[in-house]
Amino acid sequence: MELYLHIRVVVSILVGFSLTHLLRGVARIVQHPGREKVYWVHLVWVGFMFIYLITFWWWEFRLEQIPTWTLPLYVFVILYGVLLYLLCALLFPDDVKEYNGYRDYFYSRKGWFFGVLAALWIVDFYDTVIKGPSRLQAVGIEYTVRAVIYLGCSLIAMKTKSPRFHAGFAVVGLLYELFYFLRQFFTVG
Repeated sequence: MELYLHIRVVVSILVGFSLTHLLRGVARIVQHPGREKVYWVHLVWVGFMFIYLITFWWWEFRLEQIPTWTLPLYVFVILYGVLLYLLCALLFPDDVKEYNGYRDYFYSRKGWFFGVLAALWIVDFYDTVIKGPSRLQAVGIEYTVRAVIYLGCSLIAMKTKSPRFHAGFAVVGLLYELFYFLRQFFTVG
C-alpha cells in the first residue's frame, strides 16, 4: 500500500504540472489577447486535454486494486503521466513568436502532437488492461472501439493538413470525451 501511495504522489505531480501548463497558457492568452493570434481548434484541444487529465486522475484511483507492483509497472504509469505532460507542453510552447499565431504553430507541430496522442491511446488501453479483466469488461466494447477510432484519427491527423478534419476531430473528440467521462466514471467504485 505504501508503494501505491508513492506512485499516486508522483502521478499527482505530473498531472499537476500538466494542468498548470494548460492553465498558464490559457491565462497568457487572457492576459495578453493581442500578443498571439488564437486558433479555436487549438483551444478545443486544450479543453480536451483538461478533460482527459481530470479523467486520468479519476481513473487512476483504480490502481489501488493492483496486488503487486513491479518496477516496469511503475515506469509504465509514470510514462503515461509524462505523455500527458508532453501533450500539454506541445499545446503551449514557451513562446510562439517564430510563428504567425497558434494556428501556424498548431499545424507546424501537428505531427508531434498527434503522434504523442496516438501513443497515449495505446498506453491508455494497456493501462486499462493492467487494472484487471474485470475493468476491461466493465468499460465494455465501447472503450475498445473508442481507443481504435481515436488512434486511427490521431494517425490521420499527423499527416493531413485539412482544417475541416482537424476541426471535426477536435470538436467530436472533446464532446465525446466529456460525455464518456460522465457516463463511465461518475463513481470510483
